[in-house]
Amino acid sequence: MTIGVGGSDFATELARITNQRDVVPPIGAEAHEQRVAAAQARMAELGIDALWLDGTTNLAWLTGLKHGQSERPVGAVLPVRGALTYLCPEFEVEKLKTMLALPGAVLGWEEDEDPYALFSDILRAGDIAGGTVALDDMARVFVAEGLRAALPNHRFIASGAVTSHLRQRKSEHEVALLRQAMGMTLAIQAAAARALRPGVTTTEVGEFLAAAHRKAGFDGGPSFSIVLFGEATAYPHGVPYPQTLRDGDVVLIDVGAPLHGYVSDITRSYVFGTPTQRQRDIWNLDHAAQAAGIAVAKPGITGGAIDDAVRGVVVAAGFGPGHKTPGLPHRAGHGIGMDVHEAPYFVKGGKEVLAPGVTGSIEPTIAIYGEFGIRLEDHIVITETGAAWLTPPAKSVDDPFGQD
Repeated sequence: MTIGVGGSDFATELARITNQRDVVPPIGAEAHEQRVAAAQARMAELGIDALWLDGTTNLAWLTGLKHGQSERPVGAVLPVRGALTYLCPEFEVEKLKTMLALPGAVLGWEEDEDPYALFSDILRAGDIAGGTVALDDMARVFVAEGLRAALPNHRFIASGAVTSHLRQRKSEHEVALLRQAMGMTLAIQAAAARALRPGVTTTEVGEFLAAAHRKAGFDGGPSFSIVLFGEATAYPHGVPYPQTLRDGDVVLIDVGAPLHGYVSDITRSYVFGTPTQRQRDIWNLDHAAQAAGIAVAKPGITGGAIDDAVRGVVVAAGFGPGHKTPGLPHRAGHGIGMDVHEAPYFVKGGKEVLAPGVTGSIEPTIAIYGEFGIRLEDHIVITETGAAWLTPPAKSVDDPFGQD
């Protein structure tokens, strides 16, 4: 029997979980002030006169305002020099003021008025009658088109050169939040493994994962939860039907949740029972591919080079080639922070150069349709000299959680 798998139950494991929400404190106003200053410096460097932040993660990361998007534009305007100005429907103004982490004027538009004209007024008041405006690259199309129509004399570019550029380089505080979130989810993964028994369903496991993340102190339940048994583990993003656990099944669980806005994301694959030689060989191959990714990760390397290292191990073992199955059908990994998938992406041919502070997953899946799949996912932070795991990787096919 695989060590650390089975032998307990969900009620016992849920009772053992304690709230660890405030082990690492949330990001404060001072950090958001520093981010705004860094954004304005970056804008000046690139010749950008103003930045529009829609109700996206970019807005939350930069200003601390977590509003979300709707059919009405809500966001903030950051000029290259000067203060933030927030824009929202008039009936939301007073509420929005209570949500601000950073001060700034809050301007509203009535339901029968043009919100994009208000955006134009904000720029004119800041003496930005022309020039370059960076549009939040996560904004909806109708918002982007409305802003362009209101400012025919301006040049528009995507905000990524500012927002993504800055968000990729995590501070020590951000890394600490991610490390804490990952560790909490890894402990929940181990608890779920101990609670497994023959006949349990993927639905029951998902319910435990949701309850456990809430009890542990995450911002809410999981942002995503993939629970797969047996042949279904070969499908990287799951299948639309539940499964029931049987002895000898491969189990794959991929789950994560936000902690003070920073998202965990851990995948573990293991066998319920005693691994066959085939399961053992594929698990060990996936483990080796993941290790190859961290072995090459360092400042100055590209995301594509990480994918090459990971995929090279899989292809050398006779799988693929490339993205073909049986083999590794998707990229080797992705950046992580306040979004579970964010730049940079560790994808074949990727040219983006990694810098210290970049955090991301290394998560090869070996998908063998009709049999099973194995995915091991952990996250790294690029350091000044190489890379470090945010959580310890799986130990072995016989002891995936390092229990012996």
